[in-house]
Formats: sequence, structure tokens, C-alpha cells
Amino acid sequence: MCGSGPELPQTYTLFSPANAISPKICRDFVRGALLTLGLGHLAETAALCTSELVTNVHRHTKGDVHLRAAVSATHVRVAVYDGSPQLPSPRRAPVEDEGGRGLFLVTALSDVCGMTPTGGGKGVWFQLNR
Repeated sequence: MCGSGPELPQTYTLFSPANAISPKICRDFVRGALLTLGLGHLAETAALCTSELVTNVHRHTKGDVHLRAAVSATHVRVAVYDGSPQLPSPRRAPVEDEGGRGLFLVTALSDVCGMTPTGGGKGVWFQLNR
């Protein structure tokens, strides 16, 4: 039926090289998708969490980023996949460090988050309830 909105769930996918501009590209992609779908109240949190996960790929692995944003009637789940089998581990960053808090930030801002090993690497994901 025209005008009734998209049927859920909807999945949006982006492939990006793991370079310095990928966090911004992925962040803008997720923000734009959520704003377009009328989920503006989740857009900034999702964009920030996405940026943190993609930054980890850029800093700690080689290869492309595969981003998948799934929107269901109850939640939004964003997963960032890469080709490294090494699972990230949160660490306590010293106060003077400029980085090292991304996974803690994602954990604090999301409703649920986790990691999933895949055949050729892993996915790190977060979920925001609608």
C-alpha cells in the first residue's frame, strides 16, 4: 500500500575500505538511513556507536568494512564486519590517552551489544531498542 512506509525488517548494507574516512562515511550512512525511516531519535546514538566500531576496524585490522544496519519493528541493529578473527577486548584507557574507550562507549550507549565470529573474521554489533 503506497504511503504506509516500508515493510519491516529492512536491511541496509555498505562496503567501505578500512581507511581514515570510513568512520565518517559509515556514520553518515547509518544516520541518513535512520532519519529517512523516521527514527531520528536513534540517529545520533547509532551514528556515534557506528563510528566507534568502524574506527576500531581502521586502527586494528586490514581490509574492507562491511556494515549492515537492520531495522525491525522493535529495534535497530548495526553490525560492522571485518576480515580479522581477533575479537576486540575493552581496556581501561589511562586518562591521558585520547583513544581506547570506544567499546566502553558502545556498551554504555546501546541496549545490547556483542561480537560474532564469522568464517573469515568477525562482526561487532550494537542494538538500540525503538
